[in-house]
Amino acid sequence: MEVVKNKQVVLKWFVVGAPTEKDMEVREGTATLKAPTGSGGLVVKNLYLSCDPYMRGRMRESYSSYIPPFQPGNVIEGFGVAKVVDSDNPNFSAGDYVTGHTGWEEYSLITRTESLRKVEKNDIPLSFHVGLLGMPGFTAYAGFYEVCAPKKGDYVFVSAASGAVGQLVGQLAKLHGCYVVGSAGSKQKVQLLKDKLGFDEAFNYKEESDLNAALERYFPEGIDIYFDNVGGAMLDAALLNMKVHGRVAVCGMVSQHSYTDSEGIHNMYALVRKRIRVEGFLQSDYLHLYPKFLDCVSNYYREGKIIYLEDIAEGLENGPSAFVGLFSGKNVGKQVVCVARE
Repeated sequence: MEVVKNKQVVLKWFVVGAPTEKDMEVREGTATLKAPTGSGGLVVKNLYLSCDPYMRGRMRESYSSYIPPFQPGNVIEGFGVAKVVDSDNPNFSAGDYVTGHTGWEEYSLITRTESLRKVEKNDIPLSFHVGLLGMPGFTAYAGFYEVCAPKKGDYVFVSAASGAVGQLVGQLAKLHGCYVVGSAGSKQKVQLLKDKLGFDEAFNYKEESDLNAALERYFPEGIDIYFDNVGGAMLDAALLNMKVHGRVAVCGMVSQHSYTDSEGIHNMYALVRKRIRVEGFLQSDYLHLYPKFLDCVSNYYREGKIIYLEDIAEGLENGPSAFVGLFSGKNVGKQVVCVARE
């Protein structure tokens, strides 16, 4: 059995407050490149790893969430694209490319293979299987079509609009015939939303002293759909600007991940007055739609109808800084860590 060095990213302790690079360490372990007989598992070489805000929740000592926390001293986990090195599973062979949950390390032994999916190496970049065609893309698709229940002509607002989920929500909304405005945290991102991704308007929330006034300016007749990726003050302002029977899809709360005790929402009375429907969701609620999503979004990409922006950090050792950067808006597009190109 060949044993090789295996660089790993390990959680040092449970995190309180905003995550920092010091909460993780890069260490060198070892990996055996042979799947144990009878394990039904795979040994994979990790190629691309996904940085996702939900991972912050797994760094907190909380056992009541929909997914258990990471354990201090252990390798952190996330979505990734990998190449099978060895297999003890009849459904997978050496040389296959797979996507699903894996470790933040160079090589992983995966014994829970139920969620793994084979992917083809073709005209769509492999890294897109943790972004456009992965969990973030499917989150955008399911959240927009199933939770938001869009109609042609709807006025749509998307926060964190240049991120992994928001950029696709906005483009799907435009293809559906909606008017779309996005918010982002820099002038560069605002220009990308308008010039490259086709949003009708976009604004830098950091330059707005009054978010309510900003939304009134961009939506003088109100918002039909708010796709919420940030929570906090932006959600509060959006509630004041919703139309009667508006819909809010609560996808994420990235503005709250730095806090142990999250902020409350102050404008809840608008829900009654305007009969607003607010619904939180997980993409896993809609897995039966995944094949339809994959076909739809792959075709849109190949036809040039959608564009997907990636921010790739080269090298596993840069994984902690890439992850931490999510919470200050450092990334432009979907944040990916490239462990190896092949």
